Amino acid sequence: MKEAIKWTVNRMPKSGDEQLSVMSLSNVEKARLFHGSFPQYSVTPLARLDGMAKYLGLGGLFVKNESYRFGLNAFKVLGGSFAMGRYIAKEMGRDVSEMTYDYLTGETFRKEFGQATFFTATDGNHGRGVAWAANKLGQKAVVHMPKGSTKPRFDNIAREGAQVTIEEVNYDDCVRMAAAEAARTEHGVIVQDTAWEGYEEIPSWIMQGYGTMAGEAAEQLRQIGVNRPTHVFVQAGVGSLAGAVVGYFTNLFPNDPPKFIIMEAQAADCLYQGAMAGDGSPRVVDGDLKTIMAGLACGEPNTISWDILRNHAAVFVSCPDWISAKGMRMLGAPVKGDPAVISGESGAVGMGLLAAMLEGGEYQDLREAVGLDRHSQVLMFSTEGDTDPEKYRRVLWDGEHATV
Repeated sequence: MKEAIKWTVNRMPKSGDEQLSVMSLSNVEKARLFHGSFPQYSVTPLARLDGMAKYLGLGGLFVKNESYRFGLNAFKVLGGSFAMGRYIAKEMGRDVSEMTYDYLTGETFRKEFGQATFFTATDGNHGRGVAWAANKLGQKAVVHMPKGSTKPRFDNIAREGAQVTIEEVNYDDCVRMAAAEAARTEHGVIVQDTAWEGYEEIPSWIMQGYGTMAGEAAEQLRQIGVNRPTHVFVQAGVGSLAGAVVGYFTNLFPNDPPKFIIMEAQAADCLYQGAMAGDGSPRVVDGDLKTIMAGLACGEPNTISWDILRNHAAVFVSCPDWISAKGMRMLGAPVKGDPAVISGESGAVGMGLLAAMLEGGEYQDLREAVGLDRHSQVLMFSTEGDTDPEKYRRVLWDGEHATV
């Protein structure tokens, strides 16, 4: 018997919305200019799934394919790299607009700044992005991974020259470990996309870095005649990506924002638990957080993102693993004529949820709550490719986490 999807409409009291300005259009533009200075930068594809949209009874379905990002198979590098650029700029008393790739990799910068050590905790993609950026910019990186992390993801980080370990603790404890080590290290700094009291600046920069992806998607939609998506499905671990996407599109369409559907792994559904409680305060989920959606296995919300989500998300959804596996299969073997999207466990949850909502009557109440119909223009983000190739094959080829 497959586990049920759990969901709740957002009925939380609104806050003063102070954090929405983190994702202002001008802040996101700075991030896009920073990323655009890298020779490895290119805009990732927006897959237009017309056949799938017709099959599901939608007006349009669009999937931002982040498996092409900087050759790293995931979007996370956008956040870590921009936060490093902002941190270096602040340390030097300069504006981030001066932190171009050419300057950061030049001899003058090395003489003026020297070297810092960037610490982070990761299930794989964020740590690889931090390690890659540190390697490219002549900096040092130390990466801690939680128990259960896979060897391919470990190897990808180590290949970038970082010092990397797999610890016998969960993700949130790895974050605490990295923060403590950074505090003890000369020129040490923690680059983490979760925020807590007293640690808000770097997470806000990471979110702005993620805005590059959202900004690209908005432009790509306009280029094909879709001025504004009606619905945006976005997945959440600590919630930084979700807060970044929701914040950006709310600022882009202040008078008529899309409906935002926030999705989490059921084993680590801290945002859903907070929304269920309904008082506006975040909740924490602890334990092993065991899920195939490794990138979403985070039990403590980013406080900046939480503030944005409580004000602007329409629905919070807690998704069992079969949802992600179904999405991986549907994107990998799409309707005839649609482009295939190689989407990993944390990237495909939106496709799986959308199908579960629209293919039968079981979740009709959720479909009606968000107002999905034949006029809907749906945007989602495939945030990673097959970052664990063996796991990807077991799901697609062997039917792991089947829906029956």
